[in-house]
Amino acid sequence: MIGNMSRMKTITSVEAQIKKTETGLSKAKAKYDDLATGLKALQDEKKRLQGQLILDSFVKSGKSMGEIMIFLNSSRK
Repeated sequence: MIGNMSRMKTITSVEAQIKKTETGLSKAKAKYDDLATGLKALQDEKKRLQGQLILDSFVKSGKSMGEIMIFLNSSRK
């Protein structure tokens, strides 16, 4: 049994591993949060650009709002 005692981890070494893991987890969460924020900004920008493209196309089409709405609603059937 004494031979196995030398292989046992100490509380200090386990606490050090816990601290290292917590630090790594914290860094990973910060990176995730940054990426998620960047993704949301890109998705918002895409929607804005799509909206602008639709508006520009509507203006160029010469169609009335009613005609556009009829067309859009007919594609839902």
